[in-house]
Order: sequence, then structure tokens, then C-alpha cells
Amino acid sequence: MKVIWKIAKAELQAMFYSPVAWLILIIFTFQLGIGYSGAFDSLMRNVTMGFIKLNLPTSQTFILWSNPGAVFPSTTSYLYLYVPLLTMGVISRELSTGSIKMLYSSPVTNNQIIFGKYLSLVIYGLLLMIVIALFGIHTTIGVKDADFPLILCGMLGVFLLFCTYASIGLFMSSLTSYTVVSAMGTLALLAGLAYSRTLWQDVEGVRELTYWLSISGRVDSFIMGMITTDRVLYFLLITIMFIAFTAIRMNSMRHKSSFIVSFAKYAGVVVVVFGLGFISAQPVFKGYIDVTDTKANTLTKSSQEVVSKLGDEDLTIHTYANMLDKNFYFALPVMYQMDRMIFEQYTRFKPKIKMKMERYYEIVPNPMYDRQYPNMTAKQRMDTVSKLMNFTFPIKPYEEIKQQVDLSGENFRFVRLLQKADGKQTFLRVFEDPQVMPTEREITAAFKRLVMDLPTVGFITGHGERQSTSFQDRGYNLIAQEKTFRYALINQGFDIKDVPLTNDIPDDIKIVVIAEPRTALSPEELARINRYVDRGGNMLIMGEPDSREHLNPIIAPLGVQLEPGILVEPTAKYQPDLLTVTPTAAGGAASMYLASLRKGQGVITMPGTAPLSVTPAQGFKAETWFTSDTTGSWNELETKNFVDDSATLNTAAGEKAEPFATVVSLSRDVKGKTQKIIVTGDADWISNAELGAQRYDLKAFNFNMILAAFYHLSDNEVPIDMTRPDPKDDTARTGAGAWAFSKVLLKWVLPLALLAFNLLLWIKRRGK
Repeated sequence: MKVIWKIAKAELQAMFYSPVAWLILIIFTFQLGIGYSGAFDSLMRNVTMGFIKLNLPTSQTFILWSNPGAVFPSTTSYLYLYVPLLTMGVISRELSTGSIKMLYSSPVTNNQIIFGKYLSLVIYGLLLMIVIALFGIHTTIGVKDADFPLILCGMLGVFLLFCTYASIGLFMSSLTSYTVVSAMGTLALLAGLAYSRTLWQDVEGVRELTYWLSISGRVDSFIMGMITTDRVLYFLLITIMFIAFTAIRMNSMRHKSSFIVSFAKYAGVVVVVFGLGFISAQPVFKGYIDVTDTKANTLTKSSQEVVSKLGDEDLTIHTYANMLDKNFYFALPVMYQMDRMIFEQYTRFKPKIKMKMERYYEIVPNPMYDRQYPNMTAKQRMDTVSKLMNFTFPIKPYEEIKQQVDLSGENFRFVRLLQKADGKQTFLRVFEDPQVMPTEREITAAFKRLVMDLPTVGFITGHGERQSTSFQDRGYNLIAQEKTFRYALINQGFDIKDVPLTNDIPDDIKIVVIAEPRTALSPEELARINRYVDRGGNMLIMGEPDSREHLNPIIAPLGVQLEPGILVEPTAKYQPDLLTVTPTAAGGAASMYLASLRKGQGVITMPGTAPLSVTPAQGFKAETWFTSDTTGSWNELETKNFVDDSATLNTAAGEKAEPFATVVSLSRDVKGKTQKIIVTGDADWISNAELGAQRYDLKAFNFNMILAAFYHLSDNEVPIDMTRPDPKDDTARTGAGAWAFSKVLLKWVLPLALLAFNLLLWIKRRGK
């Protein structure tokens, strides 16, 4: 070990005798200072302007260090440029000057030479980490309750990446006596390692190995605050592999080994490293440590509970991809690993998840293909597309797979089928939004369908009510049954049924929705509603000013009534009968979704709303979740046409300028269960038109109210609770003056101090 240390020490002296090591250190520090200063400037601006208080709590440590474009991503984006300059002369310099022969003639082994030189590079990497640590220390001082483990985890990832780069540079330096060739070779090899993830992704068994070999993105999990054994082992194995390659190369030069012997040694190292890497990448052997304070990289508690209920039973995820659908890209071989990454958080807790891909073709609406190939059959179209895109993998006609699965109900779109060993199954869809792929909420909701019976929502029909299948502006298809819409109830864990009142409401209906009946219910139908209420069923009842006479008999037994008139809120920008309402304190206390909406001062929009009066029936407890504005709003009784006429307050006509309830929640205990009923004075707030509305300078958060309502009515089963603890590091604790001083210190003084120290050493050496 003493010999290794002496070699490392000598190498460090030689390294810092040249200007390259100093130049890299100074530029690295300066770039780090620029990036960090820009990020912290943004934080200080947000604090000064009050944006931090207005927005939901966000980890400022993450934003400073791990966000795209932040310190760690920026550092890893240029680190690969520095290492070749640092390593290009480590061994090639010995080869070009002939000093390698002096080392060979001394009582020093090849391994001692290699480990000594590599140790010098590792020490240099530690110097870079010290520079990063200085900025991390400032974060702990300048950010309230900074998440320092996140910074340490990112530093570990950057250090492992540097060490791996250094081992590759060390090997390339042993291949040639030309330093420039060594540097270019290192860059080429790093590029090859990054590119390998795209090679042979259509060959099962080979794609796992080429993807594992790729260095691209390996440090990302560390930057996000997650340490995984497979990624740690990857860096260690690749580092060991190239150090072993260097040893083989040095031994072959020193002892004149034959090509066959050297090749066998290289091959043996590759086989061992790839074998260990393949095993370490299997889900059953992976270990995870989430160092973030809020466990942001781990499934939420709700999701973990669902996965635990799956037990040890096998689960298979079948992906069915129509290669004539516009989402065919996600089924290409190059996307295989991305597909697996979507479920990695789940395989952490349930390794026995199998994934299978089935590619098929069937004609579906596709504007591009419909224009280009209007008269082709499905087979002709698929053959043409395959030739143009050079598809080399098998694609079956739908006729060959329709016996195993019926995809007609999914309109032959890209879809996954989750299937348990006992045959229970459910679909998991992709969506028509920029994100496309399902998130944890949708995936967990699908998993939950496999382990328990989820609520069925029954929409009452037969009286002109809003329908769950209607695509019209007033209809509810978008929020209820639109399979391509992420937030549709059917994608959030609910089943949907239409319920005519010709008989009693079925027992499997857990939530009844009555939305603006246009005709009166018969006494028999009212009796059926009352029997459902008496047995403790949950309900969402929505009215409109014009439906008051038909809805009031339904809600009268509850102690709620739609009052005459329509609530108005005249503004310069919007029609007077458009209400923009925020949750009350009671609403915020009742629902986490409304609490976040209230904290962020968000609004929901309710066009054409009837005022509600509440005198809770015996046994019921009432809470008002939303009211009209406390100022500038009233119950308009005279104006009906809000386009041609203007609404003015007329107290003589009975109009009152006061806040009226617009959303009321009722609850009571029935047979040991809490019954929950929500009544709203508007039925448009979840309509197709309102959810898709875009108004000037008005951002509505109606989805928060939808989540709140149905989470409440489903007894907190679905939608899946995705809440996490609020991050503690949500603001800065340094003042503007202190930051101005720190900024100069970190951005200018630190790199200039390194430059001055280097110049002093250079002058001292010149003097000697």
C-alpha cells in the first residue's frame, strides 16, 4: 500500500505541475458558481416577490440541485469533457518518454503502478467533490431545513461517475503513447457506452445486456435522491472492468503475451462483469434507499398498501400495441426499457411482475395514414409502414390475438392488461395529453381493482338528467367514461352505470349522481331515492336554477333547498352569472384537495348557479364547502338574459348582496357507517364544456373539487391518495444582503482564489 501511495503522490505532483489539472479545477468551480448562483437568484426573487407563499410547498434543495438544468444535471453534462484531458497522459506519458521502462526495472508490480495512478485520479475527484460540498454547505445555511442527504446522494453519484470515467481514461491511456489519441479515444469510448442502450433492443436477452452496459442516465437516480444497488454495482463493475483491462494491457506489454491469451483474459473479464451486472439488475436482487426527506422517489403510503395486498401471487402486465395507432412509438424495441422503468417503483415492492409485449395491427382512425393510404386494407397498410420504418419484429393481425383478449372496447388503442394468476384482470390505458403514460395514481387504481371491489357510481336517468355517456357540452362523458381522459372516473378506479328508477337502486351502487333533472320524479321514484338514502347510500346531487322545482322534492328530506334566482358576480372580463369560488375554511378542513386549493388561492368555476339554503334534517351534520363572493355578489331575481341585459342589485325585489352557499356537504351515521351527501347549486362545474373551457386570465381548478368530492363519497378509497408530507425546505432563510455577499464569494472569489494560488505556485517554481 505504501508503494501505491508513493506512486499516487508522485502522479498528483506531476498532475498539478502542469496547468491542465489547475485549469480543470478552476473552470469546474467557475461553472459550478455560475449555475448555483443563477438557481439561488431565482429562489431569492421568488421569496422577495412572495411567490413562495402563494405556491404549494416545494423542496428548494431539489430545485437548486436536482431540477433539470440545476447544479447536478449541469455538472454531469460537462464532466465527461474534463476527464479525458486529465487522464490522457497518466500512462501514455510514461510510454512516450520511455519512463515506463524505469518503472518495469524497479521492484514495482503492474498492479501497484495501475492502482497508484488510479488512486491519484480518485483523489482529484475528491477535490472536485470538496468544491461541490462548499456550495452544499451554503445551501444548508441559506435554505430553511435544507435536505442535505439529497445533496450528499447527488455527490455520491457524481463521484462514482467521475471514477468510472477515470478508469476508462486510464485504460485508453495505456493503449497509446500519444496523449491526444488517448483523449479522443476516451471520448469515443464514452460515446459508445452512452449509445449502447439503443443497440439490439429487438433481440430478447441481448437488449438487457446492451442496455445494462450503457452509462447514459446512470447517475440520474442519485441526483433524484435514490441510491439503488444495481446502479452502485454498475459503476463499480465498469470501473473494475476497465482497471482489469488496463492490467491485462500492461502485463501483455511487460511480458509479451500472445494475442490469443490477452483476448481470452479480456473476454473472461467481460463475461464475469456482464454476468454479475445482469444478475444485479434483476428486480429480486435490487435494493433501494430513498434519502429524500419526503421519500419523493418511493410509492406513496396508499400505493404501498395496495401493492402489499397483491401478496406473492404472480402478476403479468400484457402490453397490446396496435402498430397502426398513433401511439405505436411506445411499442418500438427502443422503448422497451422505458416501459419497464414506468413500473420500477412497483417492482421494488413486488419483484414478481412479468411484462409481455404483443404487437398487432388493425385499422383505426389515424389522420396521417388515412390521408396517405386511404384505400389500403389493414395488412397492406401495415406492410407499407413496416417497409418505410424498417420494422424487423413480428406484428400479428388482430385476428390472431382476439381469442385471448377483446380490444374492441378499447378502440384498438395502445393499452396494458394487468392480469393476476387467478385470472382477475383490468385495463391500464394511455391518455390524450402531453404526458400520455399513466402515473402512479392511475397505475395504483388499476392494481386496486385486482385486489378489491371499488365503488360503482350510478347516474340516475329518465328525467333529462346529465348523462355519463353524453358528448354534448352539458354532458358528463369526459369526467365519467372517456377512456382517453386521465381524470375520468373510470380511469381513477370507479365503475360507471346508468340507473333508471324503474326499480330500487341496486345494492352494488355505492354513489348515486343526480344531475339537473328536467322533469319531475314520480312519487314511486322519490320513494326509491328515499329508500337509498335511508340505507345510508352516498350521493352527489347537482342542480341548476331552472331545475329547482324538480330537484327540491328530492333534497327536501335532507334539509337543503335551491332558492329562487341565480347568483351573479359582475366583472369586466366575464359574464355576470359565472361564479369563481374558493373553498371555505370548513371545505379546506374537510378535504386535502380543497385545502391545497384554498392555500394556493385557486378557484373553481360555476356558471349559472342557484343559491342553496341549509337547515339540516335531524341526524345530519352540514358543512358549507363553497359560497359565492362575500362582496359584489348577489342572488339575481329579475335578469334572465345576461348577454343583452345588465344585472343590477335590487334589494326591493328581494335580492341580497351576501355570500350564499353553492356547495354543501351533509353527513350522518347510519348503521355504523358515515353517510355522505354533497349538494351543489350548479351542474355545469363537471360538464364536458366547463372542464374544457379556456377563459382569458382565469385558471380554474375544478379537478380539485372533483377529486375532493369523489374521494369523500368513496370513503377515501379512490381516487388514490397521492399526498406526501410537505417539504420542510420550502423557502430561503438568508437575506438579500447576505446572498449578495455569498454570491460574489462563490461565483468569483473562490475560482479566482484557486487561480491566484496556482499562479503563486508557478512563480515559486520559476524562482527555483
